[in-house]
Amino acid sequence: MFNGVADGPVGVALDILGAATRIVHAGLVELPKSRLPTRTRIVSIDGAPVRTAANRTLTVDGALELRGLGSGDVLVLPGLGMPTAPEIAAALERPDIARATELVARAAAKGVRVAASCSATFVLATAGVLDGLEATTTWWLGPTFAQRFPRVTLRTDQMVVTSGRVLTAGSAFAHADLMLALLAQTLSPSLAHRVAQYLVLDERASQARYMVMEHLRSADPVIRALERFIGSNLERQLTVPQMARATATSPRTLARKLEKALGTTPLRFAQRLRIAQAVHLLETTRRSVDEIAAQVGYADAAAFRRIFRRETGEAPHARRARSADARKL
Repeated sequence: MFNGVADGPVGVALDILGAATRIVHAGLVELPKSRLPTRTRIVSIDGAPVRTAANRTLTVDGALELRGLGSGDVLVLPGLGMPTAPEIAAALERPDIARATELVARAAAKGVRVAASCSATFVLATAGVLDGLEATTTWWLGPTFAQRFPRVTLRTDQMVVTSGRVLTAGSAFAHADLMLALLAQTLSPSLAHRVAQYLVLDERASQARYMVMEHLRSADPVIRALERFIGSNLERQLTVPQMARATATSPRTLARKLEKALGTTPLRFAQRLRIAQAVHLLETTRRSVDEIAAQVGYADAAAFRRIFRRETGEAPHARRARSADARKL
């Protein structure tokens, strides 16, 4: 843990590991004989207590040392508790995080499995352990991550991404998904499933339903031009060649830029913009779902409902009702 660490992910990780230990000891899940119950140590760079984002002091079990660590061990970094790009940039210059970056690179070279969630994924990327691999990060920092680490293939729609022996997860409480994934990979999928049941943790494979398009705007002028073009033609079904012409690029170049900046395709990007507009209309007008579907380019209202649920995690009527309830509070 680092000074400023987000409080929630630390507690979530300990709850999940504690539940796993109790479940194994109770005989509810039998581990393979070659896999012992996990042993957990909380460490800081220098062994000193850590001040959290909520300004609480957390004691640790010692300093991070690589001696004795190997392929059977996992090094996990919870989020830095820094939600903005300038804060993260400043944090990466701190001596303790710079030292951690060096240790993460050495640990990975020794075969240690490394994992991080939220803004701590920037530490893994800075260490170079994500170069040439796929990764995710907290969704609103996706453009910043993509620009800073062009050698990493970003999948911001995914909650957890596994690339070899490196795991990354999305925003703060995706740390729960990260810990369950680690349990499944290192001990037992059955154990991970049972822990999720006991702690009432829902399976969440994607961050897409939580994304707000305004946070995904890219600094790339081509992508900004594409967003304006799609926004002016929401009622039309656009093809990739049409989008490329509107942005003065080739279809291949446009696809490459979107993949690098946002981890998505031109058609999926257009779809998200249409769904974002649909959410706005559901929350601010009394138009029917069928009318809104047609206004954002879906002639088939049933198809619109399916896509809306996939992208947001709820039905259009449920989204409208939830918005109305929120306005009453």
